[in-house]
Amino acid sequence: MKLYSTNHQSSDVDLAEAVFRGLPPDNGLYMPTEFRPLPPTFWENVQNLSLQEIAFEIANALIGEDVPTEDLRQLINNAIDFTAPIVEVEANIYCLELFHGPSMAFKDFGARFMAALMSYFLQKSQKQIHILVATSGDTGGAVAQGFYKTPNIDVTILYPSGKVSDIQEKQLTTLGENVRALEVNGTFDDCQKLVKLAFLDKELTDKFDLASANSINIARLIPQAFYYVNAYAQLKKSGVDLPVVMSVPSGNFGNLSAGIIAWKLGLPVHKFIAATNVNKVVPAYLESGVYEPISPSLSTISNAMDVGNPSNFPRMKALLDNDLDTMRRLVVGYFYDDEATKVAMKDVFDRTGYVMCPHTAVAYLGLKAYTNTLSEPVSGVFFSTAHYAKFLDVVEEVVGKQDIPTRLSDLLSLEKQATPMSTEFSDFKAWLMANL
Repeated sequence: MKLYSTNHQSSDVDLAEAVFRGLPPDNGLYMPTEFRPLPPTFWENVQNLSLQEIAFEIANALIGEDVPTEDLRQLINNAIDFTAPIVEVEANIYCLELFHGPSMAFKDFGARFMAALMSYFLQKSQKQIHILVATSGDTGGAVAQGFYKTPNIDVTILYPSGKVSDIQEKQLTTLGENVRALEVNGTFDDCQKLVKLAFLDKELTDKFDLASANSINIARLIPQAFYYVNAYAQLKKSGVDLPVVMSVPSGNFGNLSAGIIAWKLGLPVHKFIAATNVNKVVPAYLESGVYEPISPSLSTISNAMDVGNPSNFPRMKALLDNDLDTMRRLVVGYFYDDEATKVAMKDVFDRTGYVMCPHTAVAYLGLKAYTNTLSEPVSGVFFSTAHYAKFLDVVEEVVGKQDIPTRLSDLLSLEKQATPMSTEFSDFKAWLMANL
């Protein structure tokens, strides 16, 4: 696989270099130079394949030139060892549950695949690498779990102080070993900016082998395409024969970009819905054609989507030929405030008994808003990107007392270990120079 930079000022690279470099020197994002659609026979029989078999076919189509067949199959079976079922919540409205992995968030797909891929490449080189990752919530826990005790890899996670849930914070601050956490006195965008600046700092990159585990890394993006195709396969297996619409709760827009990758591989999607909270940069762009970042990002109960300048948006544009009309034909955007989110959580629970986290509720609202504009029926899939218990305070305030999975409740008794950090890059750089 060859990859180019979305800024077109850096040379093309192979997969291993893109994975370990994270960002190109020109501050763009790595993207595959081509996408070859999967053959018609794959789509005709996709309903008979398991999630792992679907994942292998997609990965093989994208990176089969870089990882031998049997190694790739084993890598996927080790990394994606959990399920992602669809649940019918209402007639023709399904929830894709992406929280059945170790950290109970959709980020497990990307983090575990990336850890396995990096470990595969590192077995040959025996280098020591240092991963820097910013999180608005679930990325940190998934990366911490995915890379915990992985040989030759150290991980530093930056998260915004007071802007992640208690369980999310404990997931990324209690493991120790090769995983460290920095509690940044700012927003997620501040955390993300510090990480980006580190990758562009020559003194740091000359001294350390730095890598990123954010969705800016192409290895995080590829495996997220797996569950889009798997959701379609499950619908097809259940006999559903309606156009498919998928609503994605969106913050940094890596998730939706992965959906567009699946579409480019042949996934028959009628429409993607970019559902956001009041950090509505992309829905506003789709409406006006003007891209206006929000700084600082606005705090909401759907905190993992509190992103005012989505770093993956250039990928989304590149996938659609940087053409606004093309994007509008495939993607529609909606945004919701906290009150609307809570109303949806309560309404769905009261009518169906289904418990949604705030992010899931935003996706549900976007799906309902779009389907209400249609004259013909569709199969609507809204994504649940995290287990509701990770946002227990909000969930119980809205729908009452709920059970907590043991693997999450046990975290609350563990002691947090995090180093305070300012938003000044000079402070972050000094800490890196002293501690890596």
